[in-house]
Amino acid sequence: MRRRLQNLVAVVLAGLWGAFIWSAHGRGHLEFLDRVQAAVTDFGTILRGVKPPPDSVTIVEIDDALVKQAGSSLTRLELGHLVQAIARLKPRVIALDFLLLDKGSDEGDDAVADALGAGTSVIAAAALFPESRQSIDVENRADPIAGLPKAERFLLPLKKFSEHARIGIVNLGTDRTGTPRSMPMLFRTTDSVEMSLPLRVAALATGSHPTIEPHRLILGQLSIPTDADFAAPIVFYGPRRTIRTISARSLLAGEADPEVIENKIVVLGSTVTGGGDFFSTPFEPVMPGVEVVSTAIAQLVSGDIVRRDRTVRIVDGLATVILPMLLVGMLAWRRSTAGILAAAAVGLGWVSAVWLAFSLGVWLDAVLPIAATAPPVILFGSLQLRSGRRQAQYFAMKSRLLGQFQAPDVQEWLTRNPRFLAEPVSQNAAIIFIDLSGFTSLSEGYGPHRVQELLKDFHALVDHEVVASRGTVIGFQGDGAMILFGLPEAAPDDALRAADCAVRLCVATQQWLTSLPVLIASKLGFKVGAHFGVIVASRLGGESHHHITATGDTVNVASRLMEIAAHRGFQLAVGDELLRAAGADCALLKTGTLSGPHETPVRGRSAALTTWFWKGTSES
Repeated sequence: MRRRLQNLVAVVLAGLWGAFIWSAHGRGHLEFLDRVQAAVTDFGTILRGVKPPPDSVTIVEIDDALVKQAGSSLTRLELGHLVQAIARLKPRVIALDFLLLDKGSDEGDDAVADALGAGTSVIAAAALFPESRQSIDVENRADPIAGLPKAERFLLPLKKFSEHARIGIVNLGTDRTGTPRSMPMLFRTTDSVEMSLPLRVAALATGSHPTIEPHRLILGQLSIPTDADFAAPIVFYGPRRTIRTISARSLLAGEADPEVIENKIVVLGSTVTGGGDFFSTPFEPVMPGVEVVSTAIAQLVSGDIVRRDRTVRIVDGLATVILPMLLVGMLAWRRSTAGILAAAAVGLGWVSAVWLAFSLGVWLDAVLPIAATAPPVILFGSLQLRSGRRQAQYFAMKSRLLGQFQAPDVQEWLTRNPRFLAEPVSQNAAIIFIDLSGFTSLSEGYGPHRVQELLKDFHALVDHEVVASRGTVIGFQGDGAMILFGLPEAAPDDALRAADCAVRLCVATQQWLTSLPVLIASKLGFKVGAHFGVIVASRLGGESHHHITATGDTVNVASRLMEIAAHRGFQLAVGDELLRAAGADCALLKTGTLSGPHETPVRGRSAALTTWFWKGTSES
């Protein structure tokens, strides 16, 4: 009876752990999982292979040969002649993947305008976002357009051109590696809403007007599933030129087959080497932007959209909670090899289901459920196997090692007070986040042993400086760490020690980077964020293992400040509350360069935050 109760508790805790992972990921605390998921998706795309694109889209490329023939970049007059040559072949829609913002010669501009007016055409515009980021209005979710990416303003083509053609916003959603992952359908500013270029072209090509509904967009007979910000995923058909591509030079020379233009969607863009409009994709590192845009258009027109909407995310959440419970339950049902094989079969079944769903156009998250499942399964499996088999010694050792991942002063306090943080405690504390930048791309070119050595050195550096400042490392998250000052109990000098520690971390990390080989050091950087305020400290885990965690707005702000520091070109960003609580004797005021105060917008907060930015000098 006791064992059954223990097994039931283990299953429930596994589900709670999955819910915690899902919640933490939803709040943006586990961004490294997104990077892993992106790599898995790329692998799945390559494993799927090249997929035949729809026949309705043709790319006309302005390539190196045409530019060489012209002697320089294409003039407006030559561009007008090119668009006229396309229009004469009667395409369904002509889309120009160009930003024609500046005035050219009168003759050239007139030629382009006349060519655009000769048929149905769309010309590109761009959205300019604050601090180069797309912002989402979270204050009024009742408004159906509140979830749209909100730009400061639109960069529109000259009025002479927009009078003869429709416009579409050409921005795409990319991840940190620069790979396009999604295509927003709509963009907005304070006083206007504009369609994206792919949606505008698709709407004209299908002769329909898009209708916005919660989590989907209706385009004629097509129902397009979208995410919260009305964006749909981009999944590439194949490498460069998978979508039918013809040279603008051959078109002007009359060598192109008219059938590839007539009644087709024609996208005109540049593929000139060194032009800058290139993106990394799963199939190759350099793909012209015009083919990325054409991919988005082709998927909209054909309805070939991979689903990554609210329903799919709910399935991800259920899998993240249920899969750990199911596997732990199987290990509890059969402690022998049969239980392990059954659990492995379920895990492989989930991976197979994700692959099958992706092949059928549903983008499930493969990484998040596995990340939620691995820790409880390993922990519970080790505890199960330790009673009766010699292999249990190995798993028991892992359990003991997991129990050692706490700061020395916290371990000592737990020894004296086993009930420490058994109930959540709300108190003032200082939080520091530090993270290496560029480490993910660096690790791709180095072996696992070298990467492990770098991480061990960096973790040792962080641990040394934190212990010296009497802080607590809450956890190392890959190439970063979360540090707390206020445990095992709050102290009057928590803010002062945190401020000094943040400076010491910056100085020590910079010195460590300088000591690395130039090829490695040139690819790495770091960022630090620190804040002071109320946190909720608690203890999470099962009967065999607990870990200390801190949550609350102070933790979220410290994490955001780290990213803001990197964006502003500083090593460290601190909230004004920390600087005031630290006092005049803190190292922030005595070393390096301190800039502020600045009223800084923080993602996830409605009001700006008073922020200070710090950068070390050679003397510090």
